[in-house]
Amino acid sequence: MITIPLAAITDEFSPDLETALDAMTAVGMTGAELRVVWGKNIVDLTDDEVDRARAAVEAKGMTVLSIASPVLKCVLPDAPAVDQRFQQDVFGSKHTYADQPRLVERAFWIAERTGARIIRVFSYWRTVDPDACFDRIVEALRALADSARRRGLVIGLENEHACNIGTAEEAARVLAAVDHPALQLVWDPANALVAGETPYPDGYRRLPPSRIVHVHAKDCDVAGHTPTWGPVGEMSVDWRGQLLALVADGYRGAISLETHWKGPRGDKLEASTICGRHLKALVDAVSSA
Repeated sequence: MITIPLAAITDEFSPDLETALDAMTAVGMTGAELRVVWGKNIVDLTDDEVDRARAAVEAKGMTVLSIASPVLKCVLPDAPAVDQRFQQDVFGSKHTYADQPRLVERAFWIAERTGARIIRVFSYWRTVDPDACFDRIVEALRALADSARRRGLVIGLENEHACNIGTAEEAARVLAAVDHPALQLVWDPANALVAGETPYPDGYRRLPPSRIVHVHAKDCDVAGHTPTWGPVGEMSVDWRGQLLALVADGYRGAISLETHWKGPRGDKLEASTICGRHLKALVDAVSSA
């Protein structure tokens, strides 16, 4: 039987790291992604807070898998206008293009300090003409990958519906353009759905499975690029089919919860606990299939 590790972006449970880790452990998760910790974006933590975060994760017998950074989640200067159809989630980060060199160095330092292998990045806020930004995105990602390889780290490009690389088709194109061992994909099927693609099976078939380093799990229905988030496995993403395909293609990374749903009573901790249990049931069923 194949065992697929479960993880989560901790602030989807709670901005208080210890509260989040308690709930994640109860669900059976072994990996943590750090994005907003104690109300601060991960890149804005002090050195002491970074050390405290790693200690809290390890005290639960868990590991930090990824730094969910805001790198390249900003407006690209001298580019087409930002596409206003897509909601931009900033998660405590309002950094600009000028801030990127500092954010990159900080993200690398935090990854090394916490033992994380993956640094999650983006592709600038989505414009009305993403193709016009492609060459500059490729240039930025190649530079990041070169730096990551020197440090023994991996740049994980997330397909994000509010950024220029939102679908599997767009991700496959940029991965082909930057054929680099330190640039891999954080595959988010729900984000592809919001961007207008059927993530599985259509989008997934466009991707090179060997370049998928990490997978985010959330679920929604979509109308006009506007998502209605809900319990994982009960909305429009074919999560059973997607998980079966990942296993068949040799994926051995984590499936990481990024809930987004507010739950039946507006309680994020409850919502993520529900989704975590659903995800575990899906993964258990696929693992024993």
